[in-house]
Amino acid sequence: MDHDLSIRIDRSARTPVAGQIAAAIGAAIHDGRLAPGARLPSWHDLAAQLGVARGTVRAAYDSLRDQQLIVTAGAAGTRVARQALPARTAPAAERPATAPARRVAPVPFQVGVPGQDVFPFKTWSRIMGRAARAAAAQPLAYPDPRGEPVLRGAIAAYLGIARGIACHPSQVFVANGYAAALGLALRALRLDGRTAWVEDPGYASARDVLLHYGVTPAPVPIDAEGLDVAAGVARAPDALLAVVTPGQQAPLGMTLSLARRHALLDWAAARGAWIVEDDYLGELQLQGRATPALAARDRAGRVLHIGTFSKTISPALRVAFLVVPPALAPAVAEVADVGAAAPAPAIQFAIEEFLRDGHYLRHLRHMKRVYAERRAALDAALRGLGLPHAEAGLSVLLPLADGVDDAALAARARGAGLAPSPLSWWRAPGSSGPGGLLLGVTNVAPAQAQAACALLAGLLRDAVPVPPAAADG
Repeated sequence: MDHDLSIRIDRSARTPVAGQIAAAIGAAIHDGRLAPGARLPSWHDLAAQLGVARGTVRAAYDSLRDQQLIVTAGAAGTRVARQALPARTAPAAERPATAPARRVAPVPFQVGVPGQDVFPFKTWSRIMGRAARAAAAQPLAYPDPRGEPVLRGAIAAYLGIARGIACHPSQVFVANGYAAALGLALRALRLDGRTAWVEDPGYASARDVLLHYGVTPAPVPIDAEGLDVAAGVARAPDALLAVVTPGQQAPLGMTLSLARRHALLDWAAARGAWIVEDDYLGELQLQGRATPALAARDRAGRVLHIGTFSKTISPALRVAFLVVPPALAPAVAEVADVGAAAPAPAIQFAIEEFLRDGHYLRHLRHMKRVYAERRAALDAALRGLGLPHAEAGLSVLLPLADGVDDAALAARARGAGLAPSPLSWWRAPGSSGPGGLLLGVTNVAPAQAQAACALLAGLLRDAVPVPPAAADG
């Protein structure tokens, strides 16, 4: 196991699991990635995140307390001891640098939005009030374009514990949403005029951002193991970038296999290419522990990691973060300094407190439980109606008969108060494949599932396949 902030469990190792957890957290404290006073997750939350028993985490915490590295403070939680080793001196990159859509409430089957009734609004409201007052008390100066240091530190600590990424706050940059984070990366990499692999089907917005910055998307097919690296080499051998969703592929939901992860990392290292990891729903896998991020396995410094709080807190925040290899941090900091703006400090302070005080991990645990129940209810309703379907992450994929126009069917469903996503929207221009509807599970309560599926089934019965000749003409 690496001595960094990440917690990686090796059940075949001679060291007990509790010892592995204690060693990882202790290394993070000594290395300065967990600062004195930083709050640690509760036994329950960390056990759920790592997929181990609560007693195992308790044993790890007892060991750390015996070493005087952590202290327990009742309702205030478990924190790194104040007398613990101070954080290491920050590198040069850490020095401070000098037509809108109408908002509507989520509706059944909508993809990519969190559950409207799952979020802890009262807690968040209190935190936002404190954050607004803290922001108002700040000196009247321009904020750091890379993001508030406290939030960057909180994100680095969270990523080490929850996503297996060992990083310093100087490698973390806060941006106004996913597109801004990807744009920041592309400007620093200076890849205009070059080619990038993109998943097909995949996230259309990523293709749009690449084109905006002069990078040509090269669609690469997806199979049960995720991105087909060999196909990427065959189709676009000159590519210098790959944009992937390895945690839960957008939109089909599979996790990039270990063999494909190694192949992709080996390709980037040998080619001198870069990988942008979009951690799309990576921390919201509904079975077992979330798969460690691709960046956690990066030893050549070729992976840039993008995460957002849009699907875990709220898309209205428009807060994303970009984590880059240490060698790339100065270039990204320079780009951020001259042409980027992080979100308002009040929003950043609120997210930092939400992370620091353990609310975020508790919220993730609650979401996973609720979403698993909703997906099971949706599965049961579809099976009861005899509709073939397959799990696709936080969605369910409903394949359509040959010739059925999934975009037209999705439009009719919107008129009926449903919001499935047509699979064709996710395909690259010029690409073809079977049609289908993606049914998001997050805003379909179990009590709604039967009625929503019955309404959709009626629309499916009325759908008439387009004859091949008509479709071609």
